Amino acid sequence: MERSAPSARAPATATALATGTPAPARLNCVSRSSARAATSPSGCWGAAGALKQAPVGVIAKSYLLGVSTRLLERLCCAMGIDQISKSQVSEMAKALDEVVDSFRNRPLDQGPYRFCWADALVCRVREEGRIRKLHVLIATGVNASGYREILGMELCSEESGAGWLSFFRGLCARGLSGVQLVTSDAHQGLVAAIGATLPGASWQRCRTHYLRDLPAKVPKSTQPWVATLVRTIFDQPDDTEVHAQFARVVDALEGKLPEAAAHLEEARDDLLAFTAYPREIWRQIWSNNPQERLNREIRRRTDVVGTFPDRSSAIRLIGALLAEQHEEWVKQRRFMGQELLFRVAGRKAGQDENQGVMLPMAAVA
Repeated sequence: MERSAPSARAPATATALATGTPAPARLNCVSRSSARAATSPSGCWGAAGALKQAPVGVIAKSYLLGVSTRLLERLCCAMGIDQISKSQVSEMAKALDEVVDSFRNRPLDQGPYRFCWADALVCRVREEGRIRKLHVLIATGVNASGYREILGMELCSEESGAGWLSFFRGLCARGLSGVQLVTSDAHQGLVAAIGATLPGASWQRCRTHYLRDLPAKVPKSTQPWVATLVRTIFDQPDDTEVHAQFARVVDALEGKLPEAAAHLEEARDDLLAFTAYPREIWRQIWSNNPQERLNREIRRRTDVVGTFPDRSSAIRLIGALLAEQHEEWVKQRRFMGQELLFRVAGRKAGQDENQGVMLPMAAVA
C-alpha cells in the first residue's frame, strides 16, 4: 500500500501538548497510563526510561527543547501518531502545570543571594479576540553555594513599576534575602522596586544597555569613538584605575560632546557599583548579559509557538523552560566560587560594622 504524505495535523498535535489545547480529533494511540508517566516530573525533565515507554513524552520533550513543528510532524508520523486525545492533552497539561506551579512557588531557602539579575521579555498572547504583547518578568540569582538559580517569573500586561514591585515582594515573601547587588537596565519602575523591597542592596546599571543608550546623545559619526572610549573604563585592572579612567573619559567628552559628558557623569555611581566587589567577578556583575542569554534561549523556544492562545499556556511553556534551565544550572559548575562569596560577605559585614560606629557630622565638628 502506498504511504500517504504527512498531514498538517501533526503541528496541531505539538501545539496541543505545549498549550494544553486539545486536538480536534481523538485517536487513542497512546494509553492513558503512558501519557501519565510521560507527564510526570521525571518524565518531563529527562528520565530516559519513561520517555522510551511513552511516545507522547518524546514529543512533549522535543517541543520544550525547541524542535520545530515541521520536524515534530515527521516525528509523529514515524511513531504512527496522527492525533492525541483530549484526555491525554488534559493530563499532560495538568502535570506540566503542577510542575511549573511548584517551581514558581518554591521557597528560596538556598540563600543568601548576594547577586541578582532582573529583566523582562515580551511574548504574544491572544486575549479577547486580539493579539496582545505581554511582559514576562524574570529574576535570577547566585545562591550561597555559588550556583545560579531562576528565582521567579511573572506574566504582566505591561512592564510597570507596580508589576516589578509586586514581583519583588513575592520573591521576598518566598525567602529572598541577603541581596547586595542587583544588575538590570535603567527601567525606572524596576529600579524603584529594588529600592523599595531590598533595603541595603545596591543597583548596578547594565553597561551593555548603557552603551546602547549613550549613542542617542551624540552625532552618528562620533558614536563608534564614544563607545570605544567608554569601554576603556571597564578595561582597568583595579577600582582606583576604573574611577580615574572614568574621570578622564568625562574630561575628553566635555570639550567636544558636553551633553554626552553630562549623561555619563550622571550615571557614574550606577555604572561603577561593581567596583565595590572583587575584580574576579566584575565581568559577571557589571552587565545583564547572563540574563540576556537566558532570554534569547526562551525566545528561541517560544518562537515555535508564535502566539500563545491564552496566559496560562504562556506560563506553562515558559515556566517549564525556566524549570529545565534551573536544573541544568544546578548540575553545571559554580557560577561564582564560594571563596569569593565569603570575601563578599566579609566585606559586607565590615561595612555594616563601620556604619554602626559612624558619628554624625555635628558631633565630629
